[in-house]
Amino acid sequence: MHATSYVLLGVMSGTSLDGVDLAYVRFQKSENWRYEVLQSETIPYTKDWVGRLEHAVSLSADALQLLDEDYTRYLSSLINAFVKKHPIRHFDAIASHGHTILHRPEAGLTYQIGNLPELADYTGKLVICDFRVQDVALGGQGAPLVPIGDRLLFADYAACLNIGGFANVSFEEAGRRVAYDICPTNIVLNTYARKLGLDFDRDGAIARSGSVHSPTLEQLNTLAYYQKPAPKSLGLEWVTETIFPILKDSQLSVPDCIATYTEHMAAQIAQNLRFSVAGAARKTILITGGGAYNSFLIERIAALSNLALIIPDAQTIEFKEALIFAFMGVLRLRNTPNVLGCVTGAPQDHCAGLVYSP
Repeated sequence: MHATSYVLLGVMSGTSLDGVDLAYVRFQKSENWRYEVLQSETIPYTKDWVGRLEHAVSLSADALQLLDEDYTRYLSSLINAFVKKHPIRHFDAIASHGHTILHRPEAGLTYQIGNLPELADYTGKLVICDFRVQDVALGGQGAPLVPIGDRLLFADYAACLNIGGFANVSFEEAGRRVAYDICPTNIVLNTYARKLGLDFDRDGAIARSGSVHSPTLEQLNTLAYYQKPAPKSLGLEWVTETIFPILKDSQLSVPDCIATYTEHMAAQIAQNLRFSVAGAARKTILITGGGAYNSFLIERIAALSNLALIIPDAQTIEFKEALIFAFMGVLRLRNTPNVLGCVTGAPQDHCAGLVYSP
């Protein structure tokens, strides 16, 4: 007999390197699942950690192992500080995504640091983590993972769009969930904003001030990835090998690079949103992730898609992924599927996540 109420701490670090999101969430199961975010916080990365994580993809195996050990200790310190600060007396488990360093599912490889067994020892709590590895071992992409939460927690929307380091979309089509990465987003914009001494392009102000370079825009829009059918996913390696060389070779100023890339993002997102709601009775799109605050980008998506874009409250914008990883932890505790094979390309739905006891 399954329990009907759970309290978990969801922990998420995105590729945009904004920081670590923590969401303390209560879930209740009756006819449908309901959730309540009790506490939430984003802890920004220090400049040192931004630098270490940015360059981790090029580390040797030994250096990467040391980084994993350091990051696991660091992540546990953030979790312990969060629990002490609020204060939190009880929760069933920590459900942690870790931080993605390598993601090459076609080669059978995905690696999220911070998922070592020591995380349970350092926090003194049951830990559920490493949600992607099993799916890749089964032949899936290991991504996207949040569509299970979109289906069970956010079913009132025709589609869910998250704009973080990458933009991804999730929607129902003929009784099955369809979800995939659309294009790189803040992982590119934030890199160029840092060239101007900024953490990100606030409200899209830099993009608004720049000029779109049509030849570069066309080169970006015609990349082979965009013609591939779902399931498909993206990683930092693809951005490093494909996107950054195009922008570098364009020899554009930083504002013009950001303007051109923002228009590219808007075009790709709008095209995929139109496709996602083509057969849906509702035409509303829920937008979350840091990109929801980029007002210029949202304006361009709205203009190109002509759809109803719903920007929710700040807590949903910022912590939807963390709360869904907490929800995946709940499903793991119930030993019920928390990864949808129809969106990852795995041969079947399955229940993923390693469980470590302190």
